[in-house]
Amino acid sequence: MVSLRLQKRLAANIFKCGKAKVWMDPNETIHISMANSRMNMRKLIKDGFILKRPSKLHSRLRAREAMEARRKGRHSGNGKRKGTKEARSPSKLLWMRRIRVLRRLLRRYRDAGKIDSHVHREVYMKAKGNEFKNKRVLMEYVHKLKDERKISRAFQDQFLAIKEKKKKK
Repeated sequence: MVSLRLQKRLAANIFKCGKAKVWMDPNETIHISMANSRMNMRKLIKDGFILKRPSKLHSRLRAREAMEARRKGRHSGNGKRKGTKEARSPSKLLWMRRIRVLRRLLRRYRDAGKIDSHVHREVYMKAKGNEFKNKRVLMEYVHKLKDERKISRAFQDQFLAIKEKKKKK
């Protein structure tokens, strides 16, 4: 058996990889052992007697499957939790998200002229006082408030009309 240590080292250097990645054709050992320079090694590489082995793959299949399961809510029971409930999702963060959504909605309503500044102030303070669970509840409250104001305004107009009619008589 011919020693191919030099050839393996040279090939690894040419391929810019480790010696374990170098494959030499076992049928051409004598031919390869004659090559003692980089130029000769390059010729053997070109002829296909020496090859660089492909790098081994590290499959992410299992990792992807595990992530998919976690997205569905698996593997997140009590045994998998390290931090407290507050550390995992702080209640302040939830509050901030919610209040920002509500205030943004109120600002848009006011700018669009759907509510006046008085209603805006009233509902804003109620939102600050944690009266609305979410955007839907706030919207329902605003619509209900507008309807009530419309009805009360209609009654007031009727009352004034009756009053005027009585004055004329």
